[in-house]
Amino acid sequence: MSLTSILSAEAIENAVKDCQAPETFCYKKFFQLCGLSSKTPQEVKDVFQILDEDNSGFIEESELKYFLQRFVPGARTLTEAETKNFISAADDDSDGKIGVEALRF
Repeated sequence: MSLTSILSAEAIENAVKDCQAPETFCYKKFFQLCGLSSKTPQEVKDVFQILDEDNSGFIEESELKYFLQRFVPGARTLTEAETKNFISAADDDSDGKIGVEALRF
């Protein structure tokens, strides 16, 4: 399964382009632009499984840094500040990891 089997390639491209510059990534806007925010719970879970590179059931900070590259190879990495902001906003139990429920914004 690929991200483009769930989200349109055009929407993904637009979402990544919107946050090309460092310190411009906003996860809520990104999810809206790529279409993730309008997907079913199962589709969100499928996207999460693709993003969870080590299949741990969580997206850790080390994986999150490369979040945009999972959508578009060659995209920039998230800055440390963007990564920390994303984790702090989505990490419900402060364990430094994001579960699938965090992608339902």
